[in-house]
Amino acid sequence: MRSSLVSSSRRAASQMCASCQREAKNSLRSRAAFSSLSVTPRERSQTSMSGSTSRISLLQPRQQRWSSSSSSSSSSSSSSSSSPSEPTAASKDGSKKTKTPPFYALFPQTLPLGPPPSGPFHIPLRTLRNEFLKLQALSHPDFAHSSASASAKSAATTNSAIINTAYKTLSNPLLRAQYLLHELYDVDLAGDEAGTHAEPDPELLMTVLESREIIEEADTEQDLEELREENERRIEEAERGLEEAFKVEDVERAKEEAVRLRYWMNIREGVDNWERGKGVVLQH
Repeated sequence: MRSSLVSSSRRAASQMCASCQREAKNSLRSRAAFSSLSVTPRERSQTSMSGSTSRISLLQPRQQRWSSSSSSSSSSSSSSSSSPSEPTAASKDGSKKTKTPPFYALFPQTLPLGPPPSGPFHIPLRTLRNEFLKLQALSHPDFAHSSASASAKSAATTNSAIINTAYKTLSNPLLRAQYLLHELYDVDLAGDEAGTHAEPDPELLMTVLESREIIEEADTEQDLEELREENERRIEEAERGLEEAFKVEDVERAKEEAVRLRYWMNIREGVDNWERGKGVVLQH
């Protein structure tokens, strides 16, 4: 009888211990997605896809701040009101923030080293897309169970939108550069204050105007081939410049290269959307 009681007690203690361990592991997974850069690359890469929902829900407030800063100049006030669980935003003096940008935390398999300077600016797009599709499969509202509550379906819709924004941002080198400057150094090159951070040099503006004339005066698409090839070389050069600048945390050069890349990307768009006799507006 006594041995039976002892055996039952041991089984109960073993079950409680396992339960505690599961709870602790789940808690650690939730924290790992937005832990500081002191977390090792191995630990980040081992975060399972099952923790994607907690990662997404934790980044929602910061994702909203990034989205709003891209369309208005109110980013400075919103970034200064960080939640208590996040570090205070860095002042606009070039000092670096200490948290992993949330979009990078969403893709630990593709970006195990995190953002620059610990990780590269360049991102393997095929690998990023594969991880993006896996996240969408877990979070897309179309895959929600028919018996799911309205709040669960609403959360799935929100999570899916965040994943889409993160993928769109990281897969585009210009948006990625603007995002890193904003998240790491509090520099807004996407909003209305962009002109206060970096202004294009006269030589750059002259090149842009000449490109505009070539596009407007072209009679056939073949007339734009030389400009297209030259502009693609400029884009590659700007991306290399951003890689080097972020690697050594040269914020001023990163801003200059981002401004250049914005013009080259606009020229690419003008060439791709060319129509005979149609005016060209190269936004900047």
